[in-house]
Amino acid sequence: MVLVLVPRWTALTGSLVTLTLGAWMTGLVWFATTIPDAVEDDFTRSDAIVVLTGGKDRLQTGFDLLRHDMAESLFVSGVHTGIELGSLARVIANPPHGLAGRITLGHAADNTKGNALETAEWMAARGYHSLRLVTAAYHMQRSLLEFHHAMPDVTIIPHPVFPLAVKQEEWWRWPGTATLIATEYTKYLFATVRNWLANWPLWRNSHDRR
Repeated sequence: MVLVLVPRWTALTGSLVTLTLGAWMTGLVWFATTIPDAVEDDFTRSDAIVVLTGGKDRLQTGFDLLRHDMAESLFVSGVHTGIELGSLARVIANPPHGLAGRITLGHAADNTKGNALETAEWMAARGYHSLRLVTAAYHMQRSLLEFHHAMPDVTIIPHPVFPLAVKQEEWWRWPGTATLIATEYTKYLFATVRNWLANWPLWRNSHDRR
């Protein structure tokens, strides 16, 4: 009989991997259960409505909110360069006729952190202090994390939308939805660590010296 001796460090590595995976899975379940399943506040008026691009449901919701005068202005963040309001209006069922003067398109952002920074600059330029944030429900937690970090003094009202393709109930039974939520959770973790490091004096000072 041949005995195979497993090095101690290999066993330790395996234990760490198991613990890390277990922690990640536990966090994933928590994350999935905290995805909003309804709009909790659909009556408070804000200075601005902010829509993060990524689906016509978001645009339609943002335009409808502006049409119902839920804010003074609408900002659509993350629009591809060269796309103008007319092009966006053609992809939804109820275009914002007569409201073009109250709508601004942002072309600078290409990710959620960029959305937050682009929106913060736009909000500050107009002296706004509150916004209603429109994005998909599964994307809301990370969006709020980035927006609160970029605008700690701004009141943010979440306004999630619910794409039909995302099966929030029993999400683990749907491979596409499970992959989407797992990916979003992992991005949420990275954003949490990045923002924590950005607020850590030693890390911030080392980057400021570069």
